This record gives sequence, C-alpha cells and structure tokens, in this order.
Amino acid sequence: MSEHHYIACDLGADSGRVIFGTLREGKITLEEVHRFPNGASKINGSLRWNILRIFEELKTGLRKVAEKKVGAESMSVDTWGVDYALFNQRQPLLALPWHYRDARTDAPYAATRQRVGDAKIFEQTGIQFMPFNTLFQLIDDVERNPDLLSIADRFLNIADYLNYLFSGVACAEESLASTTQIYNPKTRGWSKELIAACNLPERIFPQIVPSGTPIGKLLPAIQEETGLNEIPVVASCSHDTGAAVTAVPAEGEGWAYLSSGTWSLVGVELPAPLINEEVCCYNFTNESGYGGTTRFLKNIVGLWLLQESRRDWIRQGMTLSFDDLDRQAEAAEPFRSLINPNAERFLKPDNMPAKIAAYCRETGQPAPETPGQVTRCIFESLALSYRQMLAQIEHLTGRTITRLHIVGGGGKSSLLNQYAANGTGRPVFTGPVEATACGNILIQALALGHIDSLEALRKTVRESFEITSYQPQGSESWAIAFERFSQFNLD
Repeated sequence: MSEHHYIACDLGADSGRVIFGTLREGKITLEEVHRFPNGASKINGSLRWNILRIFEELKTGLRKVAEKKVGAESMSVDTWGVDYALFNQRQPLLALPWHYRDARTDAPYAATRQRVGDAKIFEQTGIQFMPFNTLFQLIDDVERNPDLLSIADRFLNIADYLNYLFSGVACAEESLASTTQIYNPKTRGWSKELIAACNLPERIFPQIVPSGTPIGKLLPAIQEETGLNEIPVVASCSHDTGAAVTAVPAEGEGWAYLSSGTWSLVGVELPAPLINEEVCCYNFTNESGYGGTTRFLKNIVGLWLLQESRRDWIRQGMTLSFDDLDRQAEAAEPFRSLINPNAERFLKPDNMPAKIAAYCRETGQPAPETPGQVTRCIFESLALSYRQMLAQIEHLTGRTITRLHIVGGGGKSSLLNQYAANGTGRPVFTGPVEATACGNILIQALALGHIDSLEALRKTVRESFEITSYQPQGSESWAIAFERFSQFNLD
C-alpha cells in the first residue's frame, strides 16, 4: 500500500493553519496540527502584517509535524495575494509588510489609472482593477518610500517570501504573481511595459516559476529548529484561491466555482486568458491556475462583511458564534434590506453594522437592527451578487453555467449555500471546506510524481470528501429581489 505525506502551511486573512496531508490509495486525508489567529497589526496609523510572528507560528506547526514521527515528503505555503515583503542580501526583512486594506494606495490607484490608462494596464495584465493590487502598492513605495526601495534587492509576495525563508530560494510562483497586476498572462512574465511606465525598479522582480515547482530543500537551520528532514519546498499554487480552484471536485463542462471565505471569488476555468475591452469594462480578472489554466473570475467582498460585523458585536459584549448568526438570520424577515456588497465603503474595517445600516437608509430601505437582520441582509445580498456575476460570466465567455461548486470556509454555512442556490437558480455543490489546503497538498503530490494529472487530482478530491448538494427554491421571490438589487448604484 503506497502512502505519502505532505505539509501545507495555509494562511488566511483571519487565521493560519499547518495541515498534515496523507495520500493513500487514491484518497487524501487532512489533519490540522496547528492553528493560530492572524490579522492586521495597527502601527502608527498603518495596517501591517506581523510576518515574523507568522513565521514563528508556522515553525511551531512544523515541529508538531516532526513530533508525529511520520516522514513528510514536502511542504508548501499558500496565502492571500497582492501583499509583499522587501529584503536584500544583508537584511532578510526591510520593513513589516503592509496590509492590503491600508488606505495608502487610494491616491496612486486613481492617479495611475488616469496617467497610464486602464486600457494599457488591462491589455498588459488582464487583471481586475482593485486599489490594493501590488502595482499600486509598489507605486506608493516609489513615491513615498524611495529610501526603502533603494536598498531592496527583491520583493516577494507573502507566500513566496515564506517559502524563501524556509528554502533560501527567492522566486515568484505564477498563480501568486498573477494577482499583482504587473504580470502579463500572455507572455507569462513580468510586464516590462508597466514596470517602465510606473517607474518601478526592475531589479526587484524575481524569477517566475510555474505552479507545482520544487524550488529547494528545507534549510539546515530550519531542519534543526523543527526536527524535520531535508524535504523539498514546493511552490504549489502559492495563491490560496489558485490552490482552492485546483481542488474543485468538478468534472465535465458547464460548472463554475465560488471560493467562499473572507472574499468571494466567482469564476470559471479557461484554457487561456480572455482579455478584451468588454472584459475590462466588466472588471473581470484573468489569474493563472495550475497547468497553465486561467481562473477567469470576479473578486467580490465575501464573509468579510460578517466577520467585521461579528467583531463589532463582540466589542459590544455580545457572544455570538457563526452558527448562532445563521439561526438568527434564518428566523429574520426575508429581503427586508439589501446592499451592494462590493460598494467601496465596505472594503475598509471597523463599524460594519453601522455602514450597512447607513447604506440601507440611503437607498430607502429599513436599516437592519439586530445581528440576525444584518446577517440575513449580508447573505441574501451575496447570493444575489453571485447571480449577477454568473450572468456576466456567461455573457463574456459564451458559456452556459449549469451548476456552481462552492469550496472554502463559507461552505460551512448551509443557510448561505441554500441562498446561493436560490439566488443563482442553479444547483449548488459544496465541499471540500479545506479546499485550499487540499489543493496545496495535492499539487505537491503532482510535483513529486505521486499523481499524474489535474483530472486525477480532482478525482482524488471527489473520492475523498463528502459533497453536499442544494437545489434552488423560491425562484419567483428571488427574481423579484434581484430586480431590486440590480438598481443599486450607490457606492
């Protein structure tokens, strides 16, 4: 009986996990060996990632794996996109990395789009315009932190930087590089035109490697500190959504995916980028997936709205689990209040229930007054947003979408899953919840030759996890709600 073991270091905006994965006779099992909280640190009015604490937590997880006395064969880190660390040969870290929700990019975002032009930026990158993309963060560094950039040898996005700390090899994994809005998916390299047009220092851009590339071995110092052997460090899909989409248990045609977590990422898998003026107008994105595929998707606000609201309620002394909120939402009045979850006001942290209430009042609706009403407003609005995104994807790609696969932590909410089916009018299939860690681990298996294709990988997922289905209900009431939702232009 063949058996292989791998380590996934899976970092999200709210928490980080070290997952021990075992591949045995065509099935994968996952064991969480270490979990820790994550989030922004506020320092002198800025939002930063405490990357050194994250590194220490990951090493704690690796020690726990070593204590199992079962030989892991490789490891890999995945994280969110866009954020990065700067370093040089003498200093392993020049400053704490900025958090993408910091407002520092608001000015360069608007100025660069006007000066360089949306058409040129999109033609070069095919990436959705969002103010926190790496392009605009680096432009802010050029304008306000030139002393820091002048001594930097490299920048690496967060997962690639952590893989560098473990292996000593500095390179950019393709799926993560594609989130920067500096990567050209047609040439599969950095956009030299944008680098020049935005006065970015070309020397800091690392080599790009395909998803699933073993980049080096665990450094001797890390081996000594953790007790692990000299195992390969693999650049799997370093972008968490790239890893999650790889693990979507779909087959055949006609399916779309929703990676549901802090963000909701709705899209389809294409064989090549789709870059044209209409795609630019709809502000869709072409991110790289495993095996040269393209994740054609829209990045929209997801459970961030509820996570921030819950933080506010906890500060007020309310003890509410997500299960509690689901139950209260189910009992609340349907379609009482709706919002455009992608309105700019909802991107920044703090006072989320107040922001939602203000939006509803400004659009002539009753403001949600209870946690249950706020949660129902968020869930119904997200489901209607999914409906809108799928219609736009069908229009832009010419494909017919017959079913939706939901992966990620949002799949734990049966209420939201049912609303997704109701709102989109399509069957919804959920699972696995740990799609990112699953994709990370199975791409390592592909890299080491233990699985032979993307199709075989997805078959492994189907045979390893329970997939739950939801059928659409209440189509007429949801269609009426969508007409109302579609009128919201308020930002």
